[in-house]
Amino acid sequence: MKKSLTMSVVAALVLVASLAVARAQKEASKDHATYVAASKATFKPMERSSGAVSTAVLYGDPDKGPHATLTKFKPGYDAGMHYHTSDIRIVGIKGAYLYKDEDGEKRVGPGDFLFVPGGHKHWSGGDKTEGALFYSDSSDKFDLVPVK
Repeated sequence: MKKSLTMSVVAALVLVASLAVARAQKEASKDHATYVAASKATFKPMERSSGAVSTAVLYGDPDKGPHATLTKFKPGYDAGMHYHTSDIRIVGIKGAYLYKDEDGEKRVGPGDFLFVPGGHKHWSGGDKTEGALFYSDSSDKFDLVPVK
């Protein structure tokens, strides 16, 4: 059971990486590779996050449609209960993206993958001491709809 779950996670990571590469190649110059080092990426604060969330756009436009970003959560960030209109795929890079829904809690650390279907209510946040750095992509624009 553990081996098949591990293989499923590896297959999901390969799929996400393949999709990201295909999208980046579609939008990038045919003559040049696209490379973004997280340590040198230009992160900009997200609106309405009080500076606790910043993103570096890798391709596309999160306000308009398909996109990929590197996202940072400051330590202890709490996004509250919410949902997103579109599916989101997340791969942890550093620290931990914390996730909670009716099925329980998940800690998405370096190399871990999480798929969140559009419309799925959940809570998310950053590790208390390390925060989080993660890759995310979506086939449509990014939104965060609070659950009241």
